[in-house]
Amino acid sequence: MNTPPERYRRFRDISVSERILNTVFLLTIGLGYLMALANMYYTHQGLDGKAGLSLEDVVISYHGSSNQTRLGTAIKGIMAPNLKFKSDQDVILQWIQQGAEEAGYDEKIAPILNRDCIVCHTPNVNPSLPDLTQYKTVSVVAHAGGATIPTLVRVSHIHLFGIAFILFFIGKVFLLCDINVYIKRVAVVIPFAAMLLDVLSWFVTKQVSSFAYVVIFSGALMGLSMGLQIFLSIYQMWFFSKSNKSQNTHQNQ
Repeated sequence: MNTPPERYRRFRDISVSERILNTVFLLTIGLGYLMALANMYYTHQGLDGKAGLSLEDVVISYHGSSNQTRLGTAIKGIMAPNLKFKSDQDVILQWIQQGAEEAGYDEKIAPILNRDCIVCHTPNVNPSLPDLTQYKTVSVVAHAGGATIPTLVRVSHIHLFGIAFILFFIGKVFLLCDINVYIKRVAVVIPFAAMLLDVLSWFVTKQVSSFAYVVIFSGALMGLSMGLQIFLSIYQMWFFSKSNKSQNTHQNQ
């Protein structure tokens, strides 16, 4: 007795309730990714002292700068409006120029940071931002150099665990698309490969500044591939499957 070939599910096979569930999930993930991009922009932009996000901002974030510190650049740029008193900017910059020693931190710097900065710069609130709650972590951004290896390890493990789950569930929905199977197999791998390349490039850029181009490329590739899966899934769920079903009905008449 021959067993019939396995029939794979497609969007035309699922119920309206499943389509609604899949759609709101994909739209929510898409919105969340846009918010992540906005957070990345505000986290890294302005580190070179100029408005907007640039390649130099990425280099400073991961590799560092030989002539300025991350804290000094932020105080003069993106974080300047957050200071309650403009004179505090000079206090922090003078402390950095004098060597950013712990002796002056508790008396002059900690009160300013505790008042104006730690609302956002706290690991429990935003682990991707520098920790400004204690001298040990403040000194890292108060001296020349980019992100530290412990910081990159902490952020990368959160990045890998969180995004891997998101990509998995997006891929599970995308597998219901009615497209060439080989294209589909490549498409579900690309965002995972881009994510791994992105994280790896952080550590390489820490040593080789020119690798910042790979950070930008891999991040863009992951976003585009994930966005394409979301778009195609929603399109086939509500439009392609309906038109395809209508064609099949017409042919059978």
